[in-house]
Parts: sequence; C-alpha cells; structure tokens
Amino acid sequence: MIEDRYDVVIVGSGPGGGTMAWKLAQTGKRVLLIERGGYLKRERENWSTEEVFAKGRYQAEETWRSSGGETFRPGLHYYVGGNSKVYGGVLLRLRLEDFDAVRHPDGIAPEWPVKYDTFEPYYQAAEELFEVRGVRGEDPTEPPSSKPYAHEAIRHEPRIQALSDDWAREGLHAFHLPVGALLDQDETGAATPHSPLLRCDPFDGYPSLTNGKSDAQVICVDPALRDHSNLTLLTNAYVERLVTDASGGSVVGIETVIEGRRHTIRGDIVVVACGALSSALLFLRSGSDRHPDGLANGSGQVGRNYMRHNNATVLAISKDPNPTEFQKTLGLNDFYHAHDKSPANPHPFPLGHIQMVGKSDGMQIEAEGLPDFLHWLPEKPFDWIARHSIDFWLTSEDLPRPKNRIFYRNGDVHLDLTETNMDGHRALREMLRTICDKAAIHPHLMDRKLYLGKDTPVGGTAHQAGTLRFGEDPATSVLDLDCRAHGIDNLYVTDASFFPSIGAVNPTLTIIANALRVADLISKRIDPISA
Repeated sequence: MIEDRYDVVIVGSGPGGGTMAWKLAQTGKRVLLIERGGYLKRERENWSTEEVFAKGRYQAEETWRSSGGETFRPGLHYYVGGNSKVYGGVLLRLRLEDFDAVRHPDGIAPEWPVKYDTFEPYYQAAEELFEVRGVRGEDPTEPPSSKPYAHEAIRHEPRIQALSDDWAREGLHAFHLPVGALLDQDETGAATPHSPLLRCDPFDGYPSLTNGKSDAQVICVDPALRDHSNLTLLTNAYVERLVTDASGGSVVGIETVIEGRRHTIRGDIVVVACGALSSALLFLRSGSDRHPDGLANGSGQVGRNYMRHNNATVLAISKDPNPTEFQKTLGLNDFYHAHDKSPANPHPFPLGHIQMVGKSDGMQIEAEGLPDFLHWLPEKPFDWIARHSIDFWLTSEDLPRPKNRIFYRNGDVHLDLTETNMDGHRALREMLRTICDKAAIHPHLMDRKLYLGKDTPVGGTAHQAGTLRFGEDPATSVLDLDCRAHGIDNLYVTDASFFPSIGAVNPTLTIIANALRVADLISKRIDPISA
C-alpha cells in the first residue's frame, strides 16, 4: 500500500536511483522508490535480435523532435532497473585526468569541482556492489585503486586472446574489460552449472533472460526489497511534477500519475534519478511562480550541456573464423590521452576508448545492409560475415555546450544536438582500422547503426549526461557539490545529470559511485546519530 509521506522518495530505479534505494533502505527509514515502468518481462524475445534491435521491443514508445525538426524515438527504457536492463555491463572508472580540464580540438572539457580522491572509495564500493569482474594493472591509463577486483576477470576466448596477443606484439596494452556480468567460470573459463550468466551472444544490448547481468534491478532493487520491509517500490507510476512550498525552497509534493489518476506523495527528502534527459524534463515541468523557468533554473542551465559521447559500433571481418560466444572481454586505451600521456597516439589531442561489443549475427548484418566495400562479395552470405565478424565499440569524449539541450516546445520534447569533437572520434576510428590490419583482421570497418537504437544519431541516447551539472556557483550550475539543487534544500539528483564533463568511458560506474557518495550525505542528514 502506498502511503502519502516517506522519509525519502526516490524517482527512478536505474543505477542512480536503485543504488540509492539499496543504500538508504539500510537506515531503517521509510523509503519509496518510484519507477515509471514495471518489471521487464522475462520472455524468449529477450534474446531475439530482431525484437530487441530491429523492432526496439523494449524501447520507450515516445516521439521526440530533433533540432532539425525530424521526429525520432529515443533510446530510453522504462523498467525496474532503468536503462541498465539493456546496458553493456562495462563498469570503468573515469581516468584520473578526466577530473581535470582536458583540451580537445573543439575546446576544453571542463574540470570537475570534486576530484578523483573523493570518488575513489565509492568507486571501490561500487565495483564490489555490482560484482565487477576485472583485473588491475593491465590498462596503462587505469587510475589508482585501493584494492584489487573482488572477482576474477572474464577470460578471453581463443580468437579474442589471439587479438590481445597480436596487439601486445605491436606494443599495445589490451586489457580485460571490467564487466558487471554474473558469470561464474570453471577452470576452462566456461560457465559453471549454476552460473547466473551463460557464455552466449545475447548480453550486450539485450535484457538478460537469466538475470545474469549486474543491472540495478538484480543487484540493488530486488535484494533491498527482500531484506528491508521499510523500502516500498511503486511501479507504472509517472512523476508529472515536483511541487515546492510557497518560498520555493523545499519540495513538498510529488505529483504522480498512477493508472490515469493523480496522487500527491510527500517525502522529507526527494532524490531524482530518472536519467539525465528525463530528470531535466521533470525539472522543467515543475516550474512555479518561484521557479518560473523550472526548478533550480536560476542559471538557465537546466536541460543544457547535454552529452552522450561520440559512440560508434563497428564490425570488422577476421581473416579466420571468430566463434567467440561471449565477446565483450577486451578493451584498449592506448589512444585515450593526447600523445604526451598515450605514446601510441600520434595526435596532440585525446582520441578515446576501444572495447569489444556483443557479436553480430546474420540477422543484424542483413538489417544494416551491406556496405559498399562488401558489394563485390555477393557469394558471401550474411551468416558467413557474422561467423568472421569481430565487433568494436568506439567512445570519444564530446563536449558540453549550452545549445546542446533538451526542452519543451508546444508540449513536445525537443532535443537539440550539434556534434562536437568529431576530429578525435574519426582519428580513433582510423587508429582501430590501422591496428586491425596487424591482427589478422581486414582493415575495413562496417557501421552497426541499429545497435542500441542508434538508427538516428540523435536517437542514440546511451551514455546521456550533463543536463543538471553540479558546481559551486549557482549562476553557472544547477546542483551543488553534494548534488543538491541550488536553493531547494531537500532535492537531490543521482543520475549522470550532474556530470560537468564525461570523459571517454562508460558513465555507469561513476553514476553508481556518486549515488553511494550522496547516499552517505543523506544518511547523515536523516539519521545523524547512527550515521
């Protein structure tokens, strides 16, 4: 039964909200977790390439508009666990240098006002909570850490090990990706009989039919509900707006639509963790006389400075077959920094991160359409290409720009996005093409545009960040250093909205770590004696 008042109300059950609920449930206080959707159905279609990628079966049924006026369907997922239900599970720390200002051809990625040493213990706790499989010391860009990974890295299969060895002979430093994947391995690397995760292709971008992915539902929400009766989960509930008191300094109501009816829920503390895009929209919907342009928007920055990385998923063709079942085990950061810190990078600016991605199958390749460089191979069927495919995810940093923003116009959601820092991204792609030629891989790269709903560039909203940036100055930021909204005493945000810059690694581990950091602050506030 949903009551009308709680000690803490959390909006959104993804990595930021789910982690917060898990941590605050341990205080014994009355905590409500609100999720817009329900549980993602475990069904055969979880592992269907056609359903997941081509049809977007689990993607939000919404239509947004781009800055050019085109309509598109955003890559959002409204389920318990949020977007982590379909994320790739790679859980990397931002590099030490990412917390400082970084120069790129298009400008400077801003410095963080809170540094790595503050985040390090929370990174460690986040890796342990999400059961990350990894190994320290292989990646030359790895930041300092207080402990080794608690779980052994997922072992490379033979073709990926050969790739790692080939690159090592070229002086490169491929490393085992740190992955939130609940794979229990035997002495050969195969899944044990009771492993939650199997060694199989449908992992990266797919829901886990076996609950073998370290997503926010499996790791945080369900265990917290099992262990703490003071935590309540409300599903299929849309938070329409947050209502402040007459002074505008405190949230006094969470207006929520449940089965078509509006309810007002109250929380002494309110935590918003809907994802960077949806959280900004909630702030904008919650305007009032005291907040005419949206909550905490005296700076005019709510919804602005949107970042989502320059991401690309590409397929290369191995000269030998690649029968790998679980491909997402290898990463490469030799081009991450500018040449002075990454000697293999010939450029004076950072390029970014390379990692393996889930393996292509024939249906995906057919849906993409053959690129020009394969048209002269009509005898090669899609399944042949899939058997020889090696698949990579490229990530380069994009820069926060005030004009890159999400907002409402005439009741429609608009997302304005002008790409930044594409010189680094193109250079990273060229470096990958060059080093593929040294690893028994044909030096041609085929784009996988449908991956993670990226059928249009603006629609690919994976790695969304930056729309409610944190900082010391209310004139230039939305949140303070505790991720509390400027001028609103009881409102916090714990998704990637707070990022002032995004680096070039997956943001999820930083979201989890920050949620644990902010949860400690809130715990001290609501229960100062036990905290």
